[in-house]
Amino acid sequence: MIGKLPFFKLLFVLLLLSGIGLGLSAWVSEPKASPPNVVLFFIDDLGYGDLSCNGALGYTTPNLDRMAAEGTRFTSFLAAQAVCSASRAALLTGCYPNRVGIFGALGPGSPVGLNPEEETIAELLKEKGYATGIFGKWHLGSQQEFLPLQQGFDEYYGVPYSHDMWPLHPNQAKANYPPLHLIEGNTPGKEVKTLEDASELTPSITERALGFIRNHKKQPFFLYVPHPLPHVPLAASSRFRGKSSAGLLGDVMMELDWSVGQIMRELKQQGLDKNTLVIFTSDNGPWLNYGEHAGSAGGFREGKGTSFEGGHRVPCIIRWPGVVPAGRVCNKLLTTLEILPTVAKICGARLPKKTIDGVDMVALLKGDETATPRDHFYYYYRQNSLEAVRKGDWKLVFAHPGRTYEGFLPGKGGQPGPTTETHEFPVALYDLRRDPGERYDVREQNPEVVAALEKLAEEARADLGDDLQKREGKNVRPVGKVTK
Repeated sequence: MIGKLPFFKLLFVLLLLSGIGLGLSAWVSEPKASPPNVVLFFIDDLGYGDLSCNGALGYTTPNLDRMAAEGTRFTSFLAAQAVCSASRAALLTGCYPNRVGIFGALGPGSPVGLNPEEETIAELLKEKGYATGIFGKWHLGSQQEFLPLQQGFDEYYGVPYSHDMWPLHPNQAKANYPPLHLIEGNTPGKEVKTLEDASELTPSITERALGFIRNHKKQPFFLYVPHPLPHVPLAASSRFRGKSSAGLLGDVMMELDWSVGQIMRELKQQGLDKNTLVIFTSDNGPWLNYGEHAGSAGGFREGKGTSFEGGHRVPCIIRWPGVVPAGRVCNKLLTTLEILPTVAKICGARLPKKTIDGVDMVALLKGDETATPRDHFYYYYRQNSLEAVRKGDWKLVFAHPGRTYEGFLPGKGGQPGPTTETHEFPVALYDLRRDPGERYDVREQNPEVVAALEKLAEEARADLGDDLQKREGKNVRPVGKVTK
């Protein structure tokens, strides 16, 4: 018995038992938590006011409202640029789109696309063992060398560009667009010929997303769902057609909310809910000249294709149970540029080797209200024109020609109303805290603010250039060009 052992033998036995205990303790310790999954919704032309939690009327978005109640809703969240391709390039690379050479909305057969040398969120997560899938609208180059499978995604199903770039475009000058095909991987598939075909976009994309979750539930995954709607032409499936009191737009919004609900429900059914970061946002504001077929900018000035808040400020909801505070509203300046560095940090991935413009917002996302990740933002548009700069709540708009919807009667029944692209906007300083509608120029009262913002603008011009001043930037990179 232990009590009769000599002292040194007793000590040896005790040390041996202690070592075995420590070994067993290490062996039975809890397994290391698996990396979180990431689901990123990127909705096309969704305005700030198009969710019922942001004030939408005539329909409700209960799944998104629930997501906001279970996560954090961001009220000063900006798309990096107020137009399709540029905004998507920024989201996936963490760069101002003009830094990577992407401008405007790339048309069918465009000889340029996102340069394969740029690193996307999908590529960074793929290095960490993530399965990567995109189901929806790509719009970063329709030539095969620019498609998602060449940009870090394992799976792709959707449309290569906006689904109004088809033979039924309401502007007959553009009716020579080629047929619009869904793409499966790298291969063109079914043609989207009619609005009835378009009405199946949301359901079919949703079903593919659900299948991706089921197929990859045992490994970490990055699921990117860039829904093509509510970009015109609007189309809702028979299940939702006529269900809202806000016309076809309301029906489309109800169906998009259903899609989010289906994906959230699938995550829960597969036991992935608590280990999945879900981000919901939009590529730019509403296309207002489409009238009742356009969404709402929520009271902000102008809409898609402008450097005013109605073009840039978009809904953003982020949910991750137990990590992102529930029922919280955050009013700090943030942008889609932040998504890449934030996701990379959360998932343990490296950052791109080349310069990016996004900043890590993990501390703020987790509830640290003292964190202020973004200090300022540059509003670029057209080819490479610096049209405004913001620091905190101050926004300096530079004199520039641009689109305006004001003073024009909007269209009806899916037909666009007139706009102008050459309205001359004057220099103006706005205090967005007191004047979010950008109506009152307060330059004369705040010369020191103007000077500080001009200094920031000069830094942007040196770095990225400015067509308005015929300046070339030192640190812009080439767009991808067709090599075949």
